[in-house]
Amino acid sequence: MAESILIVDDDPVQRRLVESMVRRFGYEPVTADGGDAAIGALFGADAGQIDGVILDLVMPDLDGLGVLARMREAGLNIPVIVQTAHGGIDNVISAMRAGAVDFVVKPVGAERLQVSLRNALATSALETELQRLKRSRSGTLTFRDIITRSPTMQAVLRTAEKAAGSNIPVLIDGESGVGKELIARAIHGAGERRAKPFVAVNCGAIPDNLVESTLFGHEKGSFTGATERHIGKFLEASGGTLFLDEVGELPLAAQVKLLRAIQEGEVDPVGGRKPVKVDVRLISASNRVLSTAVREGRFREDLFYRLHVFPITVPPLRERPQDIAELVRHFLARFNAEEGKRIRAVAAEAIAMLQRFSWPGNVRQLENAIFRAVVLAEGDEIGTAEFPQIAYQVLGAPSLGAGSAATAPSPDIGPPAAPLLVEQQPLATAERDGPHPPPAAGVAILDQAGDFRPLDAIESDIIRFAIVHYNGQMSEIARKLQIGRSTLYRKLKELGFEDSEKPESESVAAE
Repeated sequence: MAESILIVDDDPVQRRLVESMVRRFGYEPVTADGGDAAIGALFGADAGQIDGVILDLVMPDLDGLGVLARMREAGLNIPVIVQTAHGGIDNVISAMRAGAVDFVVKPVGAERLQVSLRNALATSALETELQRLKRSRSGTLTFRDIITRSPTMQAVLRTAEKAAGSNIPVLIDGESGVGKELIARAIHGAGERRAKPFVAVNCGAIPDNLVESTLFGHEKGSFTGATERHIGKFLEASGGTLFLDEVGELPLAAQVKLLRAIQEGEVDPVGGRKPVKVDVRLISASNRVLSTAVREGRFREDLFYRLHVFPITVPPLRERPQDIAELVRHFLARFNAEEGKRIRAVAAEAIAMLQRFSWPGNVRQLENAIFRAVVLAEGDEIGTAEFPQIAYQVLGAPSLGAGSAATAPSPDIGPPAAPLLVEQQPLATAERDGPHPPPAAGVAILDQAGDFRPLDAIESDIIRFAIVHYNGQMSEIARKLQIGRSTLYRKLKELGFEDSEKPESESVAAE
């Protein structure tokens, strides 16, 4: 989904001109004919959908400075570019002091406005991401920091906000990587305990013999290796929130003590002589269905009902594709800063491809995919070529022709017993973007009878593979195959490719 830009101008001609330019830049324009209408758009039901504002300073009702003042009072941190027919220094200073990030003079040129919008949105995304990370680490993350435009996810957040107002035990379930801990931190940050500690524990990562010591603490000398006293996570989180991630992985013996800690509000440290009172807000999470674990005898039923007081289910990323474009922009801003890159955007076709992918690893997998794409990118825009494994699974394997003895193996059944292959690796990477490693695409040298295939058949397979691998970019294909572009088109014609297979953007140039 493209970024939405609110255009505020009382002049209908100027408004239509800017709207046309914004749409041509690839953004989604939203218009308002005055300051009051702009306030309605910014604070109405669709307020969260606005990514940037182009604001006229001089309007008959509420002027631009008044709109900026209202936004500042409400803490609305949307980047604003002001435009005025009078480029006086006083107007510029007033607008910038009121919170504008840039200004343009009417009539603004397309290139000037495009650069201003691009810089404003990139800076805003980076600032938002950095502030979100800072608040997450300090325990003051709120629901406004959770990036989503999905109606399903917004309903989940509204439910979680209700839980934040009390100390009710919350159980968050959902697949790995959907952001369960992020929601737990938002519940803590929006509640009365936000000034107290938020302590997260991954129950699945603790060895069975150390679970009780980790959660409830131990006294010095209580067991071999206990060289000093340890207070445990419950006491560490006292007064604040304790987040038990993957709580279904706890051994049954620890479940008994956890149940007592919840019921009595006290813990028994290993080797301790008396219980210790604790005061914690308990939030637990699981990527498994705990009711199934109860039926199978792997999780105590009484503990389940103690934890399952306020359940929240987080939908997987594949069920909320509206979030992908927004998440991509924020991850891109962060990794640009971390890696010292200046990548301005992810191409529209790449975003569309990412939205079609199933994302078994959810938001965590998308984050890693963007990180890798930023590292791989050589230009100022990320395209489908920077996501080779995802492109293979979404866009499909290249057709190698009927005469080819080997095709790319299915990731589910493994490689077939194929004749000798010359492997063509799209991009060297040990990482993967899906539940299975990407299949190796190959071109067969021998046929089924064990004889060498004709050179023109092998050449046909190589060209077909290159067309898919380089997304139909004929100049890139010719450069990588080290032949002229006119030679490439001649070979395509000789090999029986239809003219319709040529990308419209490419034209035959005499070499």
